Amino acid sequence: MTSQSGFASDLGFLDDKRGSMTETLRAWCAINSGSGNLDGLKRMHGALADAFGALGADIETLPTAPHEIVTPEGEKQQKPIGDMLRLVKRPQAPVRVLLTGHMDTVFPADHPFQHEKFLDADTLNAPGAADMKGGLLVMLYALQTIERSSLAERIGFEVLINADEEIGSHGSASMLTEAAKRAQFACVYEPALADGTLAGARKGSGNFAAIIRGKSAHAGREHHLGRNAIAAAAEFISRVDSLTGAREGLTVNVARVDGGGPNNVVPDMAVVRFNVRLAEPEDAAWFDAEARKAIAAIDSREGYGAELTGGFTRPPKPMTPRLKAFFEALKTAGDELGLAIDWKPTGGCCDGNNIAAAGIPVIDTLGVRGAHIHSAQEYACLDSLVERAKLSALLLLKIAAGDIPNPGTVELKEAG
Repeated sequence: MTSQSGFASDLGFLDDKRGSMTETLRAWCAINSGSGNLDGLKRMHGALADAFGALGADIETLPTAPHEIVTPEGEKQQKPIGDMLRLVKRPQAPVRVLLTGHMDTVFPADHPFQHEKFLDADTLNAPGAADMKGGLLVMLYALQTIERSSLAERIGFEVLINADEEIGSHGSASMLTEAAKRAQFACVYEPALADGTLAGARKGSGNFAAIIRGKSAHAGREHHLGRNAIAAAAEFISRVDSLTGAREGLTVNVARVDGGGPNNVVPDMAVVRFNVRLAEPEDAAWFDAEARKAIAAIDSREGYGAELTGGFTRPPKPMTPRLKAFFEALKTAGDELGLAIDWKPTGGCCDGNNIAAAGIPVIDTLGVRGAHIHSAQEYACLDSLVERAKLSALLLLKIAAGDIPNPGTVELKEAG
């Protein structure tokens, strides 16, 4: 077995990179790349193409399918999404890994959180610093380390960086699934917790919108002629909200209601938006059936119309034996770097859910340590830039050297 010291010359490439990584992170965070900011996503795409292009891989831009949204008025529209960046190198190598990340953030161009602030010498507060522009840097520098190694020819990689992860990866999910089928295992660069803990098993997620139409009328003179869409929506909300806990680990979060108007008009439109989290794959069909019963009960009433849109786009990611073996391999690499690697289940979701559903093991919090993501308090721990790049590089090098089992084939070896 090759110890970490056997890869010291490879990993030593990263020892003086913190300064350059920090400056690149600051530059990337200065580009607003909110999921709906197509101009900003184009600029971010260009910056990433320039940086990753130095790896010498085949690189291409892939258009992403548009995403169907429901407007506050209950109309369905196709919303364009930013392009995906794809790189491929040595696809026939004995070790084949898929590495993914996202360039989009949750902060639109008009969000007040647009600027950086150093909380201390090791902590950068900036939009996307942890989630996940810092993670993209970790991925890039880990691959740069691989390319300098004598084991590079044994490692084939495909990189996918999408522009719609924060809105559910509706347009890019199929490309992630196809790429997963070409790989043995995957690494995703979402942030770890500030103390370094990673996400293990993940719940699945679905996003829905219930469109409820009634009939407007004067609230005083002709109230009896109206059909109150808001009141019907309240009934629907009560029914779906009561499904929380009906299956173990299942939660329903009604997040927003659009509709209504002046107090003297019976409202004829309501749109109910809600998210569902679940622990077991079979619960998706059960919930969908229950929600459609609730919609049908309203739709069948005289003067009303009701429709349920959306669905489950993130399947649950269980802790399978193959995934557990992958985490143990990472723990081995972490031990050699003096890093305590731990993980725990989470209700959060990411592209790791979709990749796992394609049948390969995936660790999806290999990015920087950080906290408070999706808020103006988001920060990245700058000392983890080099730390986590070394961790990924050492993991891949040890798999290529045969020092730890390839997580994508470990069950096959056990069965044989």
